[in-house]
Order: sequence, then structure tokens, then C-alpha cells
Amino acid sequence: MTGPDPTAVVIDTSKPHPARMYDWFLGGKDNYPVDEEMAKELLALDSRGRDMARVNRAFMHRATRGLAERGIRQFLDIGTGIPTEPNLHQIAQQTAPDARIVYCDNDPIVLAHAEALLRSTPQGTTDYIQADAREPAAILEQAGKTLDFTKPVALSLVALLHFVDDEDGAHELVTSLMEPLPSGSYLVLSHVTGDFFPEGAIKAREMYRAKGLTLRPRTRDEFAEFFNGFELLEPGVSLAADWRPELGEAVPVTGDAPIPGYAGVARKA
Repeated sequence: MTGPDPTAVVIDTSKPHPARMYDWFLGGKDNYPVDEEMAKELLALDSRGRDMARVNRAFMHRATRGLAERGIRQFLDIGTGIPTEPNLHQIAQQTAPDARIVYCDNDPIVLAHAEALLRSTPQGTTDYIQADAREPAAILEQAGKTLDFTKPVALSLVALLHFVDDEDGAHELVTSLMEPLPSGSYLVLSHVTGDFFPEGAIKAREMYRAKGLTLRPRTRDEFAEFFNGFELLEPGVSLAADWRPELGEAVPVTGDAPIPGYAGVARKA
């Protein structure tokens, strides 16, 4: 069990951060007034923001559990977010106590709570990398100290790619991270969409831009392009709420309208 020293963390509270807003939506306490303010502005656009966060996290749990049951013993989770139990390593190690997990995030507040991400089973290992997702070479170099890249790895980019625009290299990021991984590795993605409320998605993107942040909702077809060249597991690209519900407990949501997020898991042949 390793990880960086969080003793000298400097947190910028002058503007909101997606990881802290996600924490607020999940009912956490590791956020600041600036995060709560923007989260409430987003709720004014779509009152189901908390449902979206819960559905997304439940998908991560199901995908992790399903891959562990398929024999995957290594997980690289980029865009980890603030620890909220159960974390990915706890789900994986429930099925496979010897699983090895590397987390990666760029928000210093995640670093401040990284100890919660390092509580591995005795048989397994967890580690934490403080790095930006747009630095794949650095991430892979550091992750290689814990993970064996000659064996399959599950790469999780859960609720991450909608913070990277096309011109900023979203597709190149996926390629750069997946190329070094061996056959039998998996790509786990979830993503916000504007398919069901285009006007709200446009307004949300403008709100993020005004705060100096990026938000890039994508259509189902645009999201599916991230899986080009990989073998999608059933049910393919689906609403996050509908992806393999038998692998976890149902998440109660408000109303009957679709929760606007897609998800998918694919295998590298």
C-alpha cells in the first residue's frame, strides 16, 4: 500500500471543481460553497442531478463487480473523485481479494482523502496517483509501478470524458491509455448526454464555460465512437441505469424520464 503524502495539500476554492460538485450531489461533506452554488444552479436546469450522480456511481459498482467476476484482477480508475464508500477497490476486492487498483485524480482534495483509497485487503494492493487525465504517459508510467501491463487491466473513465472536449483530445486520450494495455483488457465509460434535453445541455455547457470549466455532453452516437475498435459487452451502449441491472441493487430515481447518461464496457480483442 503506497501513495503520495497529502500533508501539504493546497485546495483552490475560488472556482467549482467537478469532483467536489459530484461529492455534493452524493450528499458528501468534502465540498465548498462555490461547489454547492454551481451544483444548485445545475439542479435548477435539471432537478434530478442527485439521481444522475447516484445512477452513475451504481453503474461503476456494477461494471467493476462484473469485470471482477470475469477474472479481471487489475483496475486503473482515472477521475476517481472524492472517496465515497464503497469505493471501486472495495467492490473489486469483495469478489477478488487479490485485486490491484490504482486511482488517479487531479483535485488536491482527493489527495487529502487518499488514505481512504489505500485501505486494501491484505492480499491485494491499492495506490493513488495525483495527475491530470490529459497526461496519459505520466499516468501509465506511475501506474506501472503497481499494475502489471502484461496482464489485462480494466480502465475506468467514469463520468470523465464529458469534461474533455474533442479539440482537447478526448479520443486521443482513450487511445493513448488503451494502446499499451494487453488483449483482454477492458474499457469502462459513462458519459452525460443532451439527447433528452438539448436546451438544458447547452445552458449547462455555458455555465461551465463561464466558470472556466469544460463540459461536453455527447449524443449516443458520439459516445459510442469511444468504443471503436473494441468489443462491446452486452447490452452495448445503453443508458447507465439500464446497464446490467442484475449486477447490483436498483437506484430509486425521481419520475419516469430517462436519466441522461450513457454507459458501456468493452473488451480489447
